[in-house]
Amino acid sequence: MQHDVTTTVPHRRDTPESSQQPSQAIFKANFDRSCRERFKIYLRKIGSGEHTSRGLSREEAAEAMAMILKEEASPAQIGAFLIAHRIRRPEPQELAGMLDTYRALGPKIDSTRGQKRPICLGMPFDGRCRTAPIFPLTALVLLTLNQPVVMQGSNRMPVKYGVTPKELFQALGLGLSDLSIQQVQSGFHEHGLALLHQPDHFPLAESLIIYRDELGKRPPVASLELLWSAHQGEHLLVSGFVHPPTESRAWEALALAGETDLITVKGLEGSTDLPISRACVTARVRKTVPERLILHPRDHACFGQETKWEDLDHWTQQAKEALQNQGVLAKALRWNAGTYLWLTGLAETIDSGIEMSEQALSSGAVKTKLDQLITWRSLDIK
Repeated sequence: MQHDVTTTVPHRRDTPESSQQPSQAIFKANFDRSCRERFKIYLRKIGSGEHTSRGLSREEAAEAMAMILKEEASPAQIGAFLIAHRIRRPEPQELAGMLDTYRALGPKIDSTRGQKRPICLGMPFDGRCRTAPIFPLTALVLLTLNQPVVMQGSNRMPVKYGVTPKELFQALGLGLSDLSIQQVQSGFHEHGLALLHQPDHFPLAESLIIYRDELGKRPPVASLELLWSAHQGEHLLVSGFVHPPTESRAWEALALAGETDLITVKGLEGSTDLPISRACVTARVRKTVPERLILHPRDHACFGQETKWEDLDHWTQQAKEALQNQGVLAKALRWNAGTYLWLTGLAETIDSGIEMSEQALSSGAVKTKLDQLITWRSLDIK
């Protein structure tokens, strides 16, 4: 005998959540569809070809980036957006909008009352692979002389898979990964050093790594990483660049974003490391007004060849020698630390900054500072 279907379905009034499941699924499907239809509008604007494509407004770029980070756009849409944006290059207001989203959704740290404003170093997240990095050693000199430093980075990532800040500090015995944002904040207040590690502190942005790998090109977020800092409040932002159009675009975007004191550096591999083998092309931007600064290491007895990157073991030995003002990295370290001491206002001239750096290194004060930081981390782990 054929039974009425209603007699074979269990009565589920006692489990209200089960009765909500179909409506929740329908809502999610409708929400996903709505988001993806909305995202298509942004795709059409930036991907319509040479004559019809146009830039997004700051607000649109901010929303598009939020939809990407929250995965409200589909993987196909995200990939299309990133490559289309790379081909046509993001405009300043688009970068400012994307920066708004990073500031809203990303990690945040601040300075304590009375703490000197930090210098925030904006470098490529995909690391270094041709020249030996100087910035971890520069940071240690600055910290020794009471200049706080904020950096950001990630694990090795496409397209370069270069060595990362986390690895370089770890090679010196200072582990700065696997920290909560509260631990980073506490360490910054106490010691003046903060390394924001994307896998630990910004998992939304870390989810984009797969797109960098599959596209095989740096997406617009790679430009964004040079401009973004997790530090809130007054600071001196240093942004590395390679190509001149990138620099002027950064000036405009950061002006829109409210950065009032900025330094752009045509550094080694797009980093903030100042070269010693050529003139350093830099600019200081105060209240949106850029001043070109061409710095010549030859004028300060710091001219020489860049040290090539070999591997982490070689770099570790070179770095330890440089912290004693010796070895192949010593000249580059004095040049970088001395110049940044001048740019932060701790030294009246580059030469006096170089002298301050040399004294701190030769006296062992920088090595002592590193040991203090290592002790802090070892106690923090316990």
